[in-house]
Amino acid sequence: MNQRQTLLIDADDTLWENNIYFERAIASFISYLDHQVHTPAEVREHLNRCEHRTIAERGYGLVSFRRSLAGCFEELYSGPVAEEHRGKIDSFADIIHDHDIELLPGVAETLSDLASRHRLILVTKGDQKEQTGKLERSGLAQWFSDVEVLPEKHPAAYLALREHHRCDADSTWMIGNSPRSDINPALRAGLHAVFIPHSSTWVLEHEEVSEPPAGRRLLQLDAFGQLLRHF
Repeated sequence: MNQRQTLLIDADDTLWENNIYFERAIASFISYLDHQVHTPAEVREHLNRCEHRTIAERGYGLVSFRRSLAGCFEELYSGPVAEEHRGKIDSFADIIHDHDIELLPGVAETLSDLASRHRLILVTKGDQKEQTGKLERSGLAQWFSDVEVLPEKHPAAYLALREHHRCDADSTWMIGNSPRSDINPALRAGLHAVFIPHSSTWVLEHEEVSEPPAGRRLLQLDAFGQLLRHF
């Protein structure tokens, strides 16, 4: 696209790996619980429900995830929950906090190229300190003119962001891996969207991708580097 565009770009599982670390922690948690009645799949479903509740109360982030693990353990464990158990559960979240940032293929060079022609704004959700910390460690901050860490991504949030940054809807695109948070609400807010699926997108972000409204465009790409074919 020859004209300058505004590209709103998601972070977790769009720019760098994220959910794979949570999945490993969850697998370790389920193994540690070693429930004698519920199957691992049933334990995971229970944890999903715990996460729904915790997110509604406390938002996203590792503190919320840690609380969800603890709550799930307390509800399913057959005996009294000791400090030893709590410490072990905390260790699963600590591993996520301590991992290095692993950029997805082609991200750094693609952002460098895109930033020479377009306005890039990082639009993620979660805990402010956690998300900005990951951006700093990633080495990608230099390519973004602004950073928005939202408590939730819904149409109203995109409309407010569009107004705040004076985004022209006809030249603004939301780019991300989550149908629920990146693609569908952005389309409903009147923006274009680019869907880049990730094989390990968080189960709570799964949703059917909507058809774009009249006058809006939706692209689906296999990899982040393919953005250069279109922008």
